[in-house]
Amino acid sequence: MKKSIWLVMVAFVFSAFFGVINMSKTYAAEVETGKKAILVVSFGTTYEETRRLTTDAVENKIRAAFPEYEVRHAFTSRIIIKKLAERDGLKVDTEKQALDKLKAEGYTEVIVQPLHMEAGDEYDKLVRAVENYSKAFAKISVGRPVLYYTGQEGEKPDDYLIALKALQTQFPKLGKNEAVALMGHGGVHPSNTAYAALQLKIQDAGLKNVFIFTVEGYPTIENLVSELKVNKIKKVTLMPLMLVAGDHAQNDMAGDDKESFKSQLIAEGFKVETYLHGLGENSGIQDIYVQHVKDSIENKYKERAKDRPTIPVIE
Repeated sequence: MKKSIWLVMVAFVFSAFFGVINMSKTYAAEVETGKKAILVVSFGTTYEETRRLTTDAVENKIRAAFPEYEVRHAFTSRIIIKKLAERDGLKVDTEKQALDKLKAEGYTEVIVQPLHMEAGDEYDKLVRAVENYSKAFAKISVGRPVLYYTGQEGEKPDDYLIALKALQTQFPKLGKNEAVALMGHGGVHPSNTAYAALQLKIQDAGLKNVFIFTVEGYPTIENLVSELKVNKIKKVTLMPLMLVAGDHAQNDMAGDDKESFKSQLIAEGFKVETYLHGLGENSGIQDIYVQHVKDSIENKYKERAKDRPTIPVIE
């Protein structure tokens, strides 16, 4: 009797072991032979020209780099989606609508690549949304934004230094008492520290008179004014540290009203020039997104939604 029970237990263990192997083989086969897609997700913009030069350009570069994948796009801003539909008759999917379509069409592998600068609120929302589809596809991955790894996590890359090298290609040649100020979005999310980290990376790289400030976070425009005065700057070029040159760039940064950052700096006695091009126009930044897609395809840094800890929703 004991021998029979022992044989049953051994048979069960072997069955479970080979069952796991078969499941792994099935999973790998589904990923290898199934339909594959890349979903490019951005906040969105109502500015048609900058959309064409930035988000569309990044999407097209990803499409060219991965011809074996179907490439689609989605916006996370419901307000922008609604406005585009009403004003231009342009239909843009939300991330959920796009994923539902891919599921209905039988895709088995989906790489979701956000076009965010840092892993803030919008990125967290996207990760939570994708987590709901972890069982809908054989494989679903979320790529990382531009600023993520700092190069201190073992063999992981220094995303900040890579981004900085791309940014330098658009800097003007600075004369004496001249500076560049990069305007990020910022906010209360802990990811706002990415801007301070980037400023430190700029200092580590030995770049002089390149400063970071934000619209809604830290460093502020007051911090920027203080730095410019300490460094005896007389002329500053403002650039958006954002994917698109949309409302924040056009109005908050470069607007003519007295509350714009350009006007505030002029009032402080600085000569101001503006650079109205989103980072999506920068080929080096485009290459970063392509590389992050590649990393997700290869599971290089395990940027899969199902591998992330669940992020609680705080009401």
